[in-house]
Amino acid sequence: MILEAEQSFALTHPQGQLAALAFVRDPALALSRVRFLRGLVGSTEGVRGELIVPVPVLGEVDLPFHSLLLVTEDGATLTPQPIADERAWVEVSGTAATDSAGQIRFQFHFVAHLATPEAEGWGGAAFEKMVRAAAGRTLERVARELPQGIGAAVVAQAGVH
Repeated sequence: MILEAEQSFALTHPQGQLAALAFVRDPALALSRVRFLRGLVGSTEGVRGELIVPVPVLGEVDLPFHSLLLVTEDGATLTPQPIADERAWVEVSGTAATDSAGQIRFQFHFVAHLATPEAEGWGGAAFEKMVRAAAGRTLERVARELPQGIGAAVVAQAGVH
């Protein structure tokens, strides 16, 4: 089962463009306040972690991800990398571009891969439909919460109260 969600938003870094550039080029810092991530490890090369998705009946589903970081002239991009030997994982891709005023335009795309048991008969098909709907709503909620988490990281990094 494959589910997708996208999120685009803009934030302004109160310390201007140079601070905004440093912020988006440090994925561990930029994503440090996002509530639904666990085990986040980032460097100048990329970021790894787990996206935590609560799914009714299945409980919390941990979706590992690994994305490479490419520094661009005005920001950075995340490019998802394949993850082998997992029944469920998520591709996280995105861009962050800054302007001279310190505004950062973010665009993220999530593609979740969930392996579910073969749907057998009417009950199996109904279960798969329920899981797809619940997981899809959850992934959309996760995408909607992203601006708040990244915004909190901007505030913390800038020392603004």
